[in-house]
Amino acid sequence: MTSWLLLIGAGVVEVMMAFALKQSDSWTRPVPSVMGVAAALGSIFLLTLALKRIPMATAYVVWTGIGAVGVVGVGVLLLGESAAPLRLLCIALVVAGTVGLRVLEA
Repeated sequence: MTSWLLLIGAGVVEVMMAFALKQSDSWTRPVPSVMGVAAALGSIFLLTLALKRIPMATAYVVWTGIGAVGVVGVGVLLLGESAAPLRLLCIALVVAGTVGLRVLEA
């Protein structure tokens, strides 16, 4: 269970990385730029720890799935990005695939 918590943490930190890099304004703002790089390293570190017990393919799909869904959520909620139904349907498919892989690994 600890490996799964590490993997979830890695995905959440990945979302933080994307948001910080968006705020960095193409590396012109130092604080969000540094935060983005630090979050990227932190996310990869947590992913590496999770890989000790979770199969690589499953861990990678879950990590990127959390990142993708989380970034869309942040984009919609904080940045005013589109929440068009077809876009949300595609995100739901990502979630379904991620959950499906987790269930098949159990």
